[in-house]
Amino acid sequence: MIRSLFLRLVPSRAGGPATTETTEPGAGARPVAAHGDASVREKLGAWSELLRVSALPGVPGDALAGAAASGAQPGRGTAWAVGASLCLYEAGMALNDWADRHEDAAERPHRPLPSGRVSPGAALGTAGVLTAAGLALAARAGRPPLAVATVLAATVWAYDLRLKHTAAGPAAMAAARGLDLLLGATATVSTARRGTPGGLAGGAGDGLRRTAAPPFTALPPGRVSEVPPARRRPAPPPAVPVPTAFPLSALPAAAVLAAHTYAVTAVSRHEVHGGSTTAPLGALAAAAVLGALTASPRPDPYRPGARRKPPAAPRRLPDRSAAERVTPLLAAVYLRTTARPLLDAALNPSPPLTRHAVVGGLRAMIPLQAALMSRSGAPVGGLALLGLAPLARRLARKVSPT
Repeated sequence: MIRSLFLRLVPSRAGGPATTETTEPGAGARPVAAHGDASVREKLGAWSELLRVSALPGVPGDALAGAAASGAQPGRGTAWAVGASLCLYEAGMALNDWADRHEDAAERPHRPLPSGRVSPGAALGTAGVLTAAGLALAARAGRPPLAVATVLAATVWAYDLRLKHTAAGPAAMAAARGLDLLLGATATVSTARRGTPGGLAGGAGDGLRRTAAPPFTALPPGRVSEVPPARRRPAPPPAVPVPTAFPLSALPAAAVLAAHTYAVTAVSRHEVHGGSTTAPLGALAAAAVLGALTASPRPDPYRPGARRKPPAAPRRLPDRSAAERVTPLLAAVYLRTTARPLLDAALNPSPPLTRHAVVGGLRAMIPLQAALMSRSGAPVGGLALLGLAPLARRLARKVSPT
């Protein structure tokens, strides 16, 4: 027997328009969820918009650029740092919307919290859980990375809750991005220290691995040792330098990334109302200087006998020819990505063009990170990282990164 189906109107929970739901006649008249898939997609879309997943491709490059600048080989610590960066970045996104929920209700009512698609309590709880997860991942890499991650998390929370609308807002955001790069460098070096035999024997301040020499037995003058050559102990290996806990070599790359972040954050303060030509022009000038600095060749590594202090960490010998060819190209990609939107916003400081300039600055993070990696001696890694740029562009068409 064929049972007929009919439609009935079900009023929405929030007092909105009635929705259509398919039901089956009989005892209880149980509804058949015709729009279950649609509701799930709407929830996923709301959370994607809240967490700004389109900006995620620009996050791993912080840790990877820090690992390249540290001079140590990337390893498990680098992977822990990437995971911690992703968690802390998304925690900042959720906390940002929770802190701005009243402001967004007036200026951007379509956002997930003002529109009621995500509750404020869920956003705040997500921020707390993701912060704890980020600190836990950083702790897996060691105590120094955990210390950097703790300062980074405190900076993120201070920016979202207190500093965003103050004069210190751009500086706080720039510090957070620089700390994110230093997190990758510290985590990479921390695991390299633990992986070096005897690397910590001399204490935290000792930069050399010391191997105990075999006991020496004095022989009479003219007496030759009777120990066969095959049974003689080998000579102790020379002292091997061990990376320090906090690699100072990553500070220049962190400063470049922080300066770019400062400029983009200064422009983003005008994306709702527009009207500022000073911020886009200043960001354009900063991008030109940063591009020139990044494209310039890095100083030669330390060589014995040179009148320079040795580096604090063992440094990979970069492929100078490949790095010198690739780095200027990546720096040019960075300038092309960020300069045109900033120039448009400076000529016409309307809210749409200002917002477009902010999006361009966020997209320019990836080529800037790639250029920093190449300048540190990892041109192949920089080119591979640049492959995330098309993914970020496609995601930005679906979910706004701002």
